[in-house]
Amino acid sequence: MSASQTRSGRLVLTGGRVRSMDPTLPRAEVVVLEGDRILDVGPSALAEVHHDAERRDLAGHALVPGFIDAHCHLSIAALHPVWGDCSAVRAPSELAKVLHRMSQEDPEAEWLRVCGWDETTTGLTLDRHDLDEMTGDRPAIVVHMTYHQGVVNSAGLDRLGIGRASAARDDLIVTDETGEPTGLLIERAFGLAHTASMAPFTDPDRWTALVAARARLLQRHGITAVHDAACDPAAEAMYALMAREDLLPVSVLVLPHPAPFLTHGFGARLDGPTTGEGDEWLGVGPLKLFADGGAAPAVDVHFGGEHVAFGYRQPDLLPRLVEAVDRGFRVAVHAMGNAGIGDALEAFRAAERRNPDDDHRFRLEHAGLAGPALATEIAELGAVGVIQPGFVDHVGEQTGDFQPDDATWLPFATLAEAGVRLAGSSDDPCSYVAPLRSARFGLERRTRTGVSFAPEQSLPLDTWLEAYTSGAAHAGGQEAARGTITPGKRADLVVLDVGGDWPEVVETWVAGELVYERATSGAWSSPA
Repeated sequence: MSASQTRSGRLVLTGGRVRSMDPTLPRAEVVVLEGDRILDVGPSALAEVHHDAERRDLAGHALVPGFIDAHCHLSIAALHPVWGDCSAVRAPSELAKVLHRMSQEDPEAEWLRVCGWDETTTGLTLDRHDLDEMTGDRPAIVVHMTYHQGVVNSAGLDRLGIGRASAARDDLIVTDETGEPTGLLIERAFGLAHTASMAPFTDPDRWTALVAARARLLQRHGITAVHDAACDPAAEAMYALMAREDLLPVSVLVLPHPAPFLTHGFGARLDGPTTGEGDEWLGVGPLKLFADGGAAPAVDVHFGGEHVAFGYRQPDLLPRLVEAVDRGFRVAVHAMGNAGIGDALEAFRAAERRNPDDDHRFRLEHAGLAGPALATEIAELGAVGVIQPGFVDHVGEQTGDFQPDDATWLPFATLAEAGVRLAGSSDDPCSYVAPLRSARFGLERRTRTGVSFAPEQSLPLDTWLEAYTSGAAHAGGQEAARGTITPGKRADLVVLDVGGDWPEVVETWVAGELVYERATSGAWSSPA
């Protein structure tokens, strides 16, 4: 049976090792599917109970629930093929070629948009004058790999209404010694440029096709569901169109967020569908808010005995979060630095005091810097840590020797030991999308160049598999439908080859259908 074929009736998956993630079903050897549901799970003798069903021999491979990426940006990552890629660009002359190629390929686009800039790995530094020489009077933006900063040319600044006067009122607009904007925009200021420059590329026909193509790539990595962690109204409408036309290859939980990006002006969206509405293919998740920055995380620590504090703190987090919870939403808060986490916890407590009987399922997106005391506070609130093991590579390379005395970067083990429920994620396109590749960074705590990064924060593979399945389902309020191999739940499954030094995805099943197959990996048999 090929990945393009469909199946009817029951199917018995046997001959493998089942890792159900369901504590009530710790040992199983057979899984029975019927339509898009898991019908039964049990020992090898269960196969004979369903002797009249089709069978598939898993050939000794492991069977786990479908992976859920609990924090990605599918609606943005899908558009990367139509934008320029500067992730490997090390000189302005190379960037000029990327921009020229994009201008030739899409001459009608209102903005030239290039992504993947990372000065920490390429050494490339830019300002608006550099871009002006390459782009002339056509608005252009170079987006940083964090999606929390970027450089805009003079035409782009004019289009955004950013000049000397606005820069004087906003320290997120970087200026030179004369007070003129350099073109570098950070956090909320970048969000304005991001939203404006992305808008010309969101034609529904092209956007939906690109999202579907990106989602099929996710299937190759075992991903069967995603939480799109900052969906503005246009992205929500795009997903709704895909759901109506049955175009979604994976399930999507949208985390509503305003346009412009990185702001809290939700407006009429608070009157729209709330957390929990929708179905298994497309649902509404928690509202997405920000406590601090990504390029400028809010940090308050001691380093070498000296007090150090820096970063951006979102000033309106608490009132906006409380209002969202009052209106029936769960909330997910970006909090990278320890001071940002502290602000998020303060807002969570305020919302809980006003709504004490609700299952808030508070989410901390990233939880990037914390010590044991802060981790305990997170656990006491029952908040979920939505973490990205692939960040070990990026953060490990970028922070270097900056290791605070009283907190740890990417404190995965500290969070787990405190009892924080963890959900695995990628933050794609900002980091590695494949769960198994990311999990290896979370286990080995070593960057791609071999730098050992807080190795005491390592977590074992089994913990990462749980984080990407039952943990991610819990974070999304989806535990009734997915995340474990349990009768009645949706038949989203991954078959793993565990015979080598690291697991590999062999097959991916979505709603009971085989949607990806690495190679000949199993044998079908007709009913006896």
